[in-house]
Amino acid sequence: MEMYNPNAIEKKWQKHWDEEKPFKTEIDSNKEKFYALIEFPYPSGQGLHVGHPRPYTALDIVSRKRRLQGQNVLYPMGWDAFGLPAENYAIKNKVHPAIITEKNIKRFKEQLKSIGLSFDWDREINTTDPNYYKWTQWIFIKMFEKGLAYKKEMPINWCPSCKVGLANEEVVNGSCERCGSEVVHKVKNQWMLKITEYANRLIDDLSDVDYPEKIKSQQINWIGRSYGCELDFLIKDSEDKLKVYTTRPDTVFGATYMVIAVEHPLIEKYKNKIDNFDEILDYKNEVIKKSEFERTELNKSKTGVELKGIKAINPATGKEIPIFISDYVLMTYGTGAIMAVPAHDTRDYEFATKFNLPIVEVVSGGDISKEAYTDTETGIMINSGFLDGLSVKDAKEKIAEFIEDKGLGYKKTNFKLRDWVFTRQRYWGEPIPLVYCEDCGWVAVPEEELPVKLPEVKEYEPTDDGESPLAKIESYVNTICPKCGKPAKRETDTMPQWAGSSWYYLRYLDPKNKEALASKESIEYYAPVDWYNGGMEHTTLHLLYSRFWHKFLYDIGVVNTKEPYMKRTSHGMILGNNGEKMSKSRGNVINPDDIIRDFGADTLRTYEMFIGDFEKAVPWSENGVKGCRKFLEKVWKLQGIVNDKEEYTKELESIIHKTIKKITEDFENLKFNTAVAQLMTLLNEFNAHRSISKLDIKTFLILLNPVAPHITEEIWERIGFENHIYNTTWPVYDEKKTVDSTIELPIQVNGKLRSTLTVSKDESQENIMNQVKDIESINKYLDGKNIVKIIYVNGKIFNIVVK
Repeated sequence: MEMYNPNAIEKKWQKHWDEEKPFKTEIDSNKEKFYALIEFPYPSGQGLHVGHPRPYTALDIVSRKRRLQGQNVLYPMGWDAFGLPAENYAIKNKVHPAIITEKNIKRFKEQLKSIGLSFDWDREINTTDPNYYKWTQWIFIKMFEKGLAYKKEMPINWCPSCKVGLANEEVVNGSCERCGSEVVHKVKNQWMLKITEYANRLIDDLSDVDYPEKIKSQQINWIGRSYGCELDFLIKDSEDKLKVYTTRPDTVFGATYMVIAVEHPLIEKYKNKIDNFDEILDYKNEVIKKSEFERTELNKSKTGVELKGIKAINPATGKEIPIFISDYVLMTYGTGAIMAVPAHDTRDYEFATKFNLPIVEVVSGGDISKEAYTDTETGIMINSGFLDGLSVKDAKEKIAEFIEDKGLGYKKTNFKLRDWVFTRQRYWGEPIPLVYCEDCGWVAVPEEELPVKLPEVKEYEPTDDGESPLAKIESYVNTICPKCGKPAKRETDTMPQWAGSSWYYLRYLDPKNKEALASKESIEYYAPVDWYNGGMEHTTLHLLYSRFWHKFLYDIGVVNTKEPYMKRTSHGMILGNNGEKMSKSRGNVINPDDIIRDFGADTLRTYEMFIGDFEKAVPWSENGVKGCRKFLEKVWKLQGIVNDKEEYTKELESIIHKTIKKITEDFENLKFNTAVAQLMTLLNEFNAHRSISKLDIKTFLILLNPVAPHITEEIWERIGFENHIYNTTWPVYDEKKTVDSTIELPIQVNGKLRSTLTVSKDESQENIMNQVKDIESINKYLDGKNIVKIIYVNGKIFNIVVK
């Protein structure tokens, strides 16, 4: 038998799959569909690293298995190719981002094919293809027509390095998620998407999907739904009110001061009444330089200035209370004003202590002379007038009734989630398909004129004034109003990278359709996605945005389900061999091309599945790779011990049925490491037996095929089995044959293990005792002793008590 040569075998089978297209899928109403999806990659210049194949191989295994089980499997791949990295690289190297993107995609595709993934390449998509982003623009126009897209002048997060506006979700600890530069605030006219309209549904509909609890929690916490009251605090000697939202209206009797944002319009309105207006202005100018992260950081020292000359009236007590401005209250959260209850909030307590303000306990149980008492979800009300003696729960209801009866406010549900800042001031993104006409306002480009293509330009550097590079191209900007025919100007901002990835799973269903984003027939057959796997870093934002777009498409009748993804799982990272995250700067990046060259794609796939718990981060190990290569070499040698028998070898039948059962279950539960371990165990049993039947190896090859498809197809062909594994069926186990008929029974004397005995599962105590008497190593402990009793736990233990 010739040596195992993975490179030749793998090239052969990859060429075969390219030509025969066995993984191509079409609508077939006679078959149950299964739609498996992995997050499409951003095709960077570095190419794949060994972290990429882990999720791709995992769902490839599930997809290959499901095909063998008779399902019509859609497993597609594409490219999330717009965005800052390509543009920044293009600017630096004076190459158009389209050229960079095309080159990177070609490299990525070659790498993915070399791993042997069973993608349907006929459905490949690319977010930068005008035939794709035509439909991204179409969805945006539909949102615009329904009032969900609107333009608003507002302070935005601005990255001075990337020269681009960022959504709140793209700012991490006050810094740009992409480049790490400190974010500043800039007032700009921005296109916004009303994701807040869908806040309730984005939480409530999570009950309909199979997501891990930690992913559901991330979504729920980000949306931040809370129940409370909006109530008014009158400004003394005026008809104006300060509106606040609070989840704890029951503590209003303890509100001893108010804090408003430095941007609050009340400040300008009352500047003539505010005695220290210059001091207020100086403080405001300091604060607006800070990022939201800096302003809301809990551990910083408390700062603020009282608005001297005006007071608020506590609606419950009727008492005058001072009004402060402070950096920690934001105009963009809630109403831009809070009632401060220092006895029961740590930040308010520290602020009140610093400015010598009253602290009134209203929920009993703490010692407010030392610190705020915050364990107030339950408790009894005190110092609260008509609420005294009530439980917190009852007090919430009673104060809400009081507030509504007196016309001071009403019950309200609030959210942390804010509308999505949707525009970016860059070139490499989808153009926003709107024009501005002095007479008609903002007007959508007619559908027949889509896509609005990016103009071919030589320079696409971002501008220092915050305008998009497109703003400098007069031939692009100047156009005609589609409504009235007068001169108009195009919107020059582009969409964020999130846009193309918010609906890509739908384009896979019908990628070449010129009349719709996908046909009704394909949506009704393939949607929704049955199983979506991706990184934990995308389980908040991408998932939230994508679910929002899907719900909108559901509302306008484009899709037929409320949720895009029925099941979502996530994988752990593969770390460098030093246990740190792989990065070029750390010098610990492993290139999959090198592993494939030296060990083979099947070894790479097998190792990445065997490396450890799929959902946890694991370090790379060269020895582990070598171990998996040795396993496949042993698999190759099985050809030499195959006999001509067509049924299972009797002595191997039980372990084969056990293996079928375990592999079938483990693949579905993402327990790939234990599945591979079981196949290794079965292989050892084969080699120990020294002769296996054709059915033994046939079953083994089918079970291993989803993990190592090249070597298994090659051995299958060499043995002479009909057709190919991808056209066969998944083996079925017999439950009765997975249960052992014999067991290894521990034999004890006076509770100490002295021997073991192989017996039938249902063996009687008498028969076991007769066999024990023939074991020499036991007899020496029984000679000259009286047997007091025998303790026999069926299938577990046999203990002889002697005196």
